[in-house]
Amino acid sequence: MASDLIASELVVPAADGYPLGVTHVAPSGPAQGRLIVAGATGVPQRFYARFARFAAAQGIAVWMLDYRGVGASRPASLRDFRMNYLDWARLDLAALLDHVDGRGDGPLWMVGHSFGGHAIGLLPGHERIQRVVTFATGAGWHGWMPPLERLRVQFLWRVMGPLLVSATGYLAWSRLGLGEDLPRDLFHQWRRWCRWPRYFFEDPELPGLAEQFAEVRMPIRAVNALDDHWAPPASRDAFMAQYRNAPVDAVTLDPRKLGLRNIGHMGYFRPQALALWVDTLAWLRGLGTDATSAVTRP
Repeated sequence: MASDLIASELVVPAADGYPLGVTHVAPSGPAQGRLIVAGATGVPQRFYARFARFAAAQGIAVWMLDYRGVGASRPASLRDFRMNYLDWARLDLAALLDHVDGRGDGPLWMVGHSFGGHAIGLLPGHERIQRVVTFATGAGWHGWMPPLERLRVQFLWRVMGPLLVSATGYLAWSRLGLGEDLPRDLFHQWRRWCRWPRYFFEDPELPGLAEQFAEVRMPIRAVNALDDHWAPPASRDAFMAQYRNAPVDAVTLDPRKLGLRNIGHMGYFRPQALALWVDTLAWLRGLGTDATSAVTRP
């Protein structure tokens, strides 16, 4: 029963000591597995709370975090806050992986939303994770997006984003209704990488990244919806090709076959996606079912 679950708010130091807000949702009985939820850019951990409670009700211990600069891990002011976008994986998520790996037995899994799917190849010690499901992970290039979304994103990168950063000292994304405010360093890196069809793999300042991602070998299920304008299936395929030594199961969802009006970039974790949650947990456990009956594969 969901009412029997125990949710604990923790502070876990990142690899460099930065304090991170973490939530642990424990099942009422012995855990049958351990799950890390790695969220999307600008999306606080509370957005994933329903999914976490659902997983815990199925006997899985769940941990979620806010990356530095976001939500419970946000400093008093973002104006002078400096960071590297890759810190979220290499320092923050890495520390949570160490924390979870040291607690309990049984399989260790990860669910990554958007950036959370990027993080796998950046994550020290990723070989400790047995299976991963990603949602809405893509290469970020505007060329993969539908024409109207392409224009909106270019306006964000070229006009609105720079104006907000110049006026406030950070990306005041909340003023646009797009999520949590973000540090300015992250904005500049994100904008830079989205110039390229293969995202940060084409950045000459990040040599060796493709080789690093090639070290990932655990099974990955990469789920993207047809109506996800930020990360459509073509964008997913461009990014997931970099996990070239991992068995990647590319799953494309048609929201109509799920009886949903839309999924978009965020609907994977909203309550109407319950059938998708059932399928996700079954796949992590190795049961291999498609409870949604709404998937296609290239």
